[in-house]
Amino acid sequence: MNNAVSQNANRAVARWLLLGVAMIMVQVLLGGITRLTQSGLSITEWKPLTGALPPIGDAAWQAEFDKYKNTDQFKYVHANFTLSEFKFIFFWEWFHRLWARLLGVVFLIGFVYFFIKRYFKKEMILPFVFLFVLGGMQGAIGWIMVKSGLVPEKYFVGHVQLATHFIAALFLLIYTLWFALKLLVPQREIVINKRLKNVTILILVVLFIQLTYGAFMAGMHAGAVSPTWPTMNGEWAPHYIFNEKGIYNLTSNPFMVQFIHRGMAYLLTILIIVWYFAAKGVHTSALFNKTKWLPLILVLLQVLLGILTVINSTSANTLLWFGVAHQFVAMLLLVCITWMVYLVRKRSV
Repeated sequence: MNNAVSQNANRAVARWLLLGVAMIMVQVLLGGITRLTQSGLSITEWKPLTGALPPIGDAAWQAEFDKYKNTDQFKYVHANFTLSEFKFIFFWEWFHRLWARLLGVVFLIGFVYFFIKRYFKKEMILPFVFLFVLGGMQGAIGWIMVKSGLVPEKYFVGHVQLATHFIAALFLLIYTLWFALKLLVPQREIVINKRLKNVTILILVVLFIQLTYGAFMAGMHAGAVSPTWPTMNGEWAPHYIFNEKGIYNLTSNPFMVQFIHRGMAYLLTILIIVWYFAAKGVHTSALFNKTKWLPLILVLLQVLLGILTVINSTSANTLLWFGVAHQFVAMLLLVCITWMVYLVRKRSV
């Protein structure tokens, strides 16, 4: 009886965590829309509590618009904006921040409820504290990112700060997912295969590098420097990928950033194809058998969306749709690979 009660408690907590995973994914997508609509600098202050409400009344809206007019983005990019156009970009940044607040409330209410119901085991408390710390840090990193674009001669947020914000969000996503999987997946579903585990971890590492360069691409608008495929402006390895020197060339040269992002996509696809054929011979887990085809399908879809995103990078309206779809499938692929990392082990515990 006690075991059944414990399993029910674990399932309830896991469902709450998976709700959090879904909400984090929505939050990341809202961040992508905010970036693609150039909305990120529309709110020039960080008000964790009072900022939950949008401006009320014409005077309040005009005051917010006047603050935005002090930014170089307005002066040099959106100087012809009307108040109505400002309200549009303000909405996406406000909604992005509001969803983050809602996410925090959902986690806090769930934590208090399950704590009172005594659904938590003692060993769960510290990981949950760490989860809340990660969430708080994500808010702080987001504001640091916004501030990077509110300085003179900056029209957008810094691409390194944007990448840091993005990767921190993804780390929070997989941490929450991993926590849920520990409560949901029975031990009998674990696959013991050292070689497959090593390849799966390698794929996860390459994927994170790829996602980082995807964020660099977004922050630098690097797709627009070479909106062609399969070559870059007619060349496979154009000489201008070496326009800068040292580490700066790897992180801040838009041509090199796009070149690396493309190359990592091809490498990731090859690794997942190799992984898939190795996984085809593994039949020891029903969950693994039902889902081992997903990484291959997702990576092929992601490559297709990546190509469409690049070749449409100079068309703002089309880019919005393909960019958000590309980001969404990237998160699905990350979730899928994390799932495989969890299922496949080098040895039994």
